[in-house]
Amino acid sequence: MPVIVILDDRVTNRNIFSRLAASLEDGLTVQAFGDPQAALDWTAEHTPDLIITDYKMPGMDGAEFTRRLRAGPGGADVPVIVITVYEDRSFRLRALEAGATDFLQSPVDHQEFLVRARNLLKLGRQQQIIRSRAMMLERELKDSERSREAELRDSRERLAQVIDTVPAMISAVDAAGRCQFVNAYQAEVLGIDPLRCVGKDATTMFGPAHRERSQALDRMVFESGRALPSFEEEVIDRAGRARVFLTTKSPLRDAAQVVASVLTTSLDITERKQAESRLRHLAHHDVLTNLPNRTLLRNRLQRELARGRRGDHMFALLFLDLDRFKGMNDVLGHHLGDRLLQAVAKRLRETARDCDTVARLGGDEFAILQTQLSRREDAENLAQRVIETLAEPFHCEGQELGLTASVGITLHPADANGVDELLRNADMAMYRAKEEGGNTFRFYVADMNRRAFEAVRLEADLRAGIAREQFVLHYQPQMNLRTGRIIGVEALLRWNRPGIGLVRPGEFLPLAEENGLIVPLNAWVLREACAQAARWQRLGLPPLRCSVNLSPVQFRKQDVIALVVAAIEETGLDPTLLDLELTENILMENAESVAATLRELQALGIGLSIDDFGTGYSSLSYIKNFPITRIKIDQSFIRHLKTDPSDTTIVRAIIGLGHNLNLDVIAEGVETVEQFTQLAADGCDEIQGYYLSPPVPAEELRRLVEQGTSLPLPAAAGIG
Repeated sequence: MPVIVILDDRVTNRNIFSRLAASLEDGLTVQAFGDPQAALDWTAEHTPDLIITDYKMPGMDGAEFTRRLRAGPGGADVPVIVITVYEDRSFRLRALEAGATDFLQSPVDHQEFLVRARNLLKLGRQQQIIRSRAMMLERELKDSERSREAELRDSRERLAQVIDTVPAMISAVDAAGRCQFVNAYQAEVLGIDPLRCVGKDATTMFGPAHRERSQALDRMVFESGRALPSFEEEVIDRAGRARVFLTTKSPLRDAAQVVASVLTTSLDITERKQAESRLRHLAHHDVLTNLPNRTLLRNRLQRELARGRRGDHMFALLFLDLDRFKGMNDVLGHHLGDRLLQAVAKRLRETARDCDTVARLGGDEFAILQTQLSRREDAENLAQRVIETLAEPFHCEGQELGLTASVGITLHPADANGVDELLRNADMAMYRAKEEGGNTFRFYVADMNRRAFEAVRLEADLRAGIAREQFVLHYQPQMNLRTGRIIGVEALLRWNRPGIGLVRPGEFLPLAEENGLIVPLNAWVLREACAQAARWQRLGLPPLRCSVNLSPVQFRKQDVIALVVAAIEETGLDPTLLDLELTENILMENAESVAATLRELQALGIGLSIDDFGTGYSSLSYIKNFPITRIKIDQSFIRHLKTDPSDTTIVRAIIGLGHNLNLDVIAEGVETVEQFTQLAADGCDEIQGYYLSPPVPAEELRRLVEQGTSLPLPAAAGIG
């Protein structure tokens, strides 16, 4: 059975390569060594089928090990793969000059490792078949006392038949460079007549391009009497196609042990080379758009920086992010979203020049490396063209879609002289453009570093705030327009940030959503709100429904049912007094799973509300497909209720829709008596807003409930 030797002074590498080698085929034996001398001692008594050695080792590097192996008994024909972390060609040449068969670049791609090792084992087997059959014929010739000439002729014919069955190009030449035989496979590949080649200059089979090299290699075998390490060469076949072969040249000796001819064996590895090329392409390109990926972009940035060190060399790096793409992708479906990203990639390639690099960094983020700049305005013009071309409608599967993009620009050498710094600067500039509403571009300025530092500090303070329990809840009352009583509250988070004071959620919740801290924050809010609602009950207050907002991140990362049940059981709150407010994003993501979760929550008696109703893509479908209790009219419609007829019509339609579906309707953001009066007249069930009360601490909310409302309710609300 095959034997593979692994040589590496690092235990981890030996274990990894041993497991990979063992997976090549059943019954294969792996011998692993950490010391090159120990490996040489072992090979002096054993002949492996393949050796895989590291280049950099203490005491003896891979090149020296290979050189000593080749000089030892039985080591001339063993294939040797050298693994090197060095990218300098000189190390590879040293390994090849020492007798290495092949090499791999570290870190090693496991698939490439398996393909190369398997091919060399296959080549070794073919060579062993040839040698063993030749030896068998030689023994038959020695044992025979019959006519040696007839026997020799018969043996040659049988040897030729054997060689003709091998799926590799096999030929032999004498010391004068004349062809002695060519097997059928080689004749088929090259489109030649093997009989006409015998006795003629062997290099004519491949043409003048191979002549000098082939003759020189043959001379080396004749002079040294040793086989040459395998090497790759390109051959043009009879159809004019370029094919790659792994070639080995070995000496053939006569009865006096003199090298009489050179045997050349070439194994077709074209498919392997094509696979390697595909792997390299996949490692450096985005699968969806076929654009360069982040890795290739970094390589090309490094190349441009190297050019810049040799003289005045200006280039620009543009980062662009599609505005509001995630919401569009969730609504339209990921299939259509992928088609849209492919269309965006196509337009970006058409907008940039051939000398520029357009890359996809992931998701809806792209980058353009713009080279050969003569002035800053060149980058500005490209950014403007990108924005304009993406603003033109996209047509995907019968739908017309509109997109905008936020673009950030950084320049070399003005802004940075390192790859990471350039990437960071372009990213910060892009986020500045997005913060300003999107569909625009911004150049990097030094002030952005300060803003980035503040964002990092905010995240650090936020983590510390969670650990040190620096958060409190305020409660905004919700009033029933028919009874004039406060029947519920919405729990709203406040951060008592040291040195600053109470911070509203708009200043830190977006960051918490982005980095996942929203999960422990919202879990705390849920427990604290339930505990406070239970305390109010124990103090004798009328039952107050407590509304708590949930985040889409919780539905992705937590068991929401277990979280809610634990909060209720821990605090003893009546489940009917808990109301969970849901946003569109929650309902759009994994709708079937979310619907099942909401049905279980409803079965516990918990209320479910749609927050910001009327502002999204498909709010009506939520009412139909989810077990909703009430809908909350977004404050954007309430703000201009008495001054904008369209808002008035929308609010009346939402109230009518809710009532027809047996849903309660609550309006948030009520700030004026006019809004209050109009909502009461239109039949809205509940209101919430500064007209009634701002969010207040729990104790102040208790006093408001005990005192009762002093708001004058209009007659249209049902109280005369």
